[in-house]
Amino acid sequence: MDWTVLWYVLAAVLIVLGLVGTVLPALPGLPVMFAGMWVAAWAGGFERIGAWTLGLLGMLTLLSVLIDLLASVLGAQRVGASRYGLGGAALGALVGLLFGLPGLLLGPFVGATLGELLQVRDLRRAGRIGAATWIGMVVGAALKLALAFMMLGIFVLALLLGQSA
Repeated sequence: MDWTVLWYVLAAVLIVLGLVGTVLPALPGLPVMFAGMWVAAWAGGFERIGAWTLGLLGMLTLLSVLIDLLASVLGAQRVGASRYGLGGAALGALVGLLFGLPGLLLGPFVGATLGELLQVRDLRRAGRIGAATWIGMVVGAALKLALAFMMLGIFVLALLLGQSA
C-alpha cells in the first residue's frame, strides 16, 4: 500500500471540509483547509508546494481568523450590542446548524435578537442589533469564502507549476 496516496486523500478531505467550514460557523474552515494543503505539501516532499507558498497560504489563513473574530463583533458593536446579543448570535449560529441552510441564515439573527432582548427588553433595538450582527456575519463569511478560493487558486497554481522554495 502506498502511504503517499493516503496522505493525499487525507489532504483532499481536509481541504473540502475546510471549504465547507468557510460557510458553516461551527467549523474553522480556512485553518482546516491550510492543514490539508500543508499535508499535501508534506506528502509531496515540499517539491511542488514550497515554503513561500505555504507562508503565503498561512498568512491568508491568519487573515481569515482575524476576519472571523472581527466581522460579526464589529457589525454588532457598531449599533451598540451587549454581550448577550453577541452570545446569542453565536448560540443561534450553533443551533441553526441543526436546521440546515434556513437555520444557518436565521440562527445568528434570531439568537442576537433574543440575547439582546433579554438585556434591554426593547424589541425594536434588539431587532436592529440582530440585523447588524447578521450582516456582519454574512460579510465575514463572504470575505472568508473569497480568501478560501484565493488560497485554492494559489495552491492549485503551485501544484501545476511545481514551484519549490
